[in-house]
Amino acid sequence: MARQLQDAYIVATTRTPVGKAPRGALKSTRPDSMLAHVLKSVLLQAPQIDPASIDDVIVGCAMPEFEQGMNVARIGVLLAGLPDSVAGMTINRFCSSGLNAVSIAADRIRTGEADVMIAAGTESMSMIPMLGRLAMNLDVFARDENLGIAYGMGLTAEKVAERWKVSREDQDAFALDSHRKALAAQAAGDFTAEISPYAVNDNAPDLATGKVVTKQRKFERDEGPRADTSAEGLARLRPVFAARGSVTAGNSSQMSDGAGATILVSERMLKQHGLTPLARFVGYAVGGVAPEVMGVGPIAAIPKLLRSTGIKQEEIGWIELNEAFAAQSLAVMRELHLDPAKVNPLGGAIALGHPLGATGAIRTATIVHGMRRRKQKYGMVSMCVGTGMGAAGLFESV
Repeated sequence: MARQLQDAYIVATTRTPVGKAPRGALKSTRPDSMLAHVLKSVLLQAPQIDPASIDDVIVGCAMPEFEQGMNVARIGVLLAGLPDSVAGMTINRFCSSGLNAVSIAADRIRTGEADVMIAAGTESMSMIPMLGRLAMNLDVFARDENLGIAYGMGLTAEKVAERWKVSREDQDAFALDSHRKALAAQAAGDFTAEISPYAVNDNAPDLATGKVVTKQRKFERDEGPRADTSAEGLARLRPVFAARGSVTAGNSSQMSDGAGATILVSERMLKQHGLTPLARFVGYAVGGVAPEVMGVGPIAAIPKLLRSTGIKQEEIGWIELNEAFAAQSLAVMRELHLDPAKVNPLGGAIALGHPLGATGAIRTATIVHGMRRRKQKYGMVSMCVGTGMGAAGLFESV
C-alpha cells in the first residue's frame, strides 16, 4: 500500500557569520567545530525538542576530506554533545550539498520514516583548497567531450559570459549591487535573527613576557561586504581566468568559511511539543547541463522544481540565487526571466561569500527568516553546481 506523503516543517534555522578565506576570522576554525556550533545553536532555538529524539543529522560538505573528512557529520554531532544515539551522514553534491541535506532530511519526514531531522552544511575553504587534494582522473582528457570536467570554475564562467553575451560592464554592475544590498542589509540588522555569533580565539605573542596571549572575541558579522567597492575599482581589476576575458576577482564569489543548520519536524511533532513552524519545505529538484557551462545549471533545475511542485514562478517572492559568478547569475536570470527585484534582496555570494557545501544551509536560514520578516509566502534557493549541475529548493512561509 502506498504511503501518503506528509509535510515537513522548519522550526529552527541558523548559521555562523561567513568568514573570508584564507585569512578571515574563521581561518583557524575547524569545519567540525563550526558544525558543532550551529548544531548546538539551532537546538537552543527549539528547546522543546529532546536531542535524543533526533532521528538523523544530514550534513553537506563539498570537499569532505582531511579536516572535514572522517564523516564530518558524525564528528560534529559528537562534538556538539548530542546523545550517542544521534547518527550523522555527510553528503556531497558540491555547492548544493547544504541544500541537498535539507531536501534529504525533509524527505525522511515526508515519507514517514522520521519525525525530527537536522540538516546542515559546513565548509572551510581556508583549510581545504577549492578542488580538494585529489588529482583529476586522466580518463577525463581522453575524449574532447569530457574536457569540461577539468575546467576551473572561472573558465566555465568565461564560457557562460561568451555564450550568453554577458558583458564585463554588466558583470561589474551586478557585483557592485551585491555589495550595496549586503551593506544595507547589515546596517538594517536583517541578518541578526539568522546568525549565531561565534567565539573566536586569537593568539598573539607578548614580546615583553615571551608568552602567547589568547584573546577571545565575538564574531557576529559577515566579513565579505566591502564599503569601498566602486564601479571604478571593479573596472580596474584584470581578468584572472582568461587573458581577454571578463571574469575578475571582483565579479566572482568570495572563498569563505561557514556553517548552517536547520531543524525539520513532522506535523505530529509540531502538535506534540507545541512548536511554531517557520516554514514548510515544498520541494527540491536537480538538473544537468554541459560541464563547461556549469554556471547555468539553475536553468535546468528551476523549471523542474516548478513543474513538480505546481507553483508558478510569479508566485515566488524571494529568490536566493547563489552568485558563483556575476556572469552565470545574469545568464540564468535572463534565460528564465527572473525578476531582478526578487533575486538576492540582501546581496549574494559576491558580497556575502560562498563556503561551497555550506552555502545551501546558510541561505536556507537567510530565506526562511527573510520571508517571515517581509511576510512573503514562497521563497526559492538555487545554485549552479560543479561539473554541470543545478539545484533548487522551494520553501513556504507559514
